Amino acid sequence: MGDSTKPSAGSVERAFTILEFLNSSKRGWNISEMSRKLKIPKSTTHVLVSTLDQLGYIKQQYQSSRRFQLSSKMFSLGRRALEATPLPDIALPHLRWLVQESKLTTHVGILEKKQVVFVQKVDGPGIIKFDTYIGKCSQLHCTGLGKILLAFQPEETILSLLLNYPFHRFTKRTISSQAAFLTELARVRQNGYAMDDEEEELGIRCIAAPIFTSGEVSAAVSVTGTTAQIRIEDMERLVTLAKRTAAKISAAAGDIAH
Repeated sequence: MGDSTKPSAGSVERAFTILEFLNSSKRGWNISEMSRKLKIPKSTTHVLVSTLDQLGYIKQQYQSSRRFQLSSKMFSLGRRALEATPLPDIALPHLRWLVQESKLTTHVGILEKKQVVFVQKVDGPGIIKFDTYIGKCSQLHCTGLGKILLAFQPEETILSLLLNYPFHRFTKRTISSQAAFLTELARVRQNGYAMDDEEEELGIRCIAAPIFTSGEVSAAVSVTGTTAQIRIEDMERLVTLAKRTAAKISAAAGDIAH
């Protein structure tokens, strides 16, 4: 008989699924909610959550709470990983310039497996703030960053990443099928920019442009605002600003590489 205490590849995968799920939102989740959302048996979820809690990678929101969130230990690992790449520091002054010109919140994101990871952010002026932060993961099919990052990948990479991809519907405007998403990616490639038009959250729009390194898309820059801030008549100007910023970051990253 095998050692039942030895972790299997499946249990490790499920543990990371829980961590990624908790990283997708600032709100806490209880075991029943995580079990239902992730389709992991409740007993298994309980064991994995208890283990992650004991190891210090997640924590209860407060002492008597049954809801869990990522701990500072988990965030410290993420920060250390981001410190291994110069991109966040390279992008920062250019994002600040984009904020000055657009008066919108700006981000830089990279493609990690089947998600977008935010690696830099500068808030726009005013009282409107967005629930994004450095290290947050978001979906590919409903974000401007996700679309632009995937659109310029080789066809085999796109199809591989979309294999068994869950097209979760967040709003009535969310793309919910692979066929429709592939059509959208072709449009993104043709236009040279991507847009999230209330597809992840109603009332929110995002415009994203690609950052090239050595001829390949390695990251992307975006501007995010409400539908009142990003009106249809503003699109051309904002696309130009996003593309200009992406080109500046591409050039700066190329200078560092050489």
